[in-house]
Amino acid sequence: MSGILDGKRILITGVLMESSIAFHAAKLAQEQGAEVILTAWPRPSLTERIAKKLPKPVKVIELDVTNDEHLARLEGLVRDELGGLDGVLHSIGFAPQDALGGNFLNTPFESVATAMHVSAFSLKSLTMACKPLFPAEGAAVVGLTFDAQFAWPQYDWMGPAKAALEATSRYLARDLGKENIRCNLVSAGPLGSMAAKSIPGFSDLADVWNSRSMLEWDMSDPEPTGKAIVALLSDWFPKTTGEIVHVDGGLHAMGA
Repeated sequence: MSGILDGKRILITGVLMESSIAFHAAKLAQEQGAEVILTAWPRPSLTERIAKKLPKPVKVIELDVTNDEHLARLEGLVRDELGGLDGVLHSIGFAPQDALGGNFLNTPFESVATAMHVSAFSLKSLTMACKPLFPAEGAAVVGLTFDAQFAWPQYDWMGPAKAALEATSRYLARDLGKENIRCNLVSAGPLGSMAAKSIPGFSDLADVWNSRSMLEWDMSDPEPTGKAIVALLSDWFPKTTGEIVHVDGGLHAMGA
């Protein structure tokens, strides 16, 4: 039986640990027939070690999405390896420590600017760096968000950064739709990834899911999120763009 990504070439960012959403997306993508290439920053060697646990060998490219030189050389490196791309996963987010953990009112703009550049503007930068690799029939860009409708405990300036990411995805969907390039986001519930563990007081945020999510939420299981990513990268959502798909146990739909 063929997979839903048979023949697809997919670039995946953000594989840092085996528990990373991006790792499970890469694993599922390979199992569904895709050729996968990974990018990594700031420690490609770490990603190369983790990548050995994937079903098939993959190439890892060093990519700092805030570095114009890195972005400019990406097309050539990917073309040499895969010939082109049919999909991209943006799984990148970062905020300095003084932009998290209850310091919202005191965070300097320099730290806010870093959070916005890495976590939101990079979706546009990465998409445009990969765009020359997309075939004439179009491609899929998928990113990861954490529902920016609400102010979350401890999340501070990553909240506005995710709101900017969500708006960026909609504008990319608007401007690239005429070329059949779909841009969507997956809004995942809290997971025990490296990114989550970097947020001071993350357990306070995660505890919300213990009492309020409609479906039982398992912080140690990134596979449901990975499945949603793979589905959006496939041809199964050919006319879906500018969308945010929630994989959060239904919590986004709950009232007080």
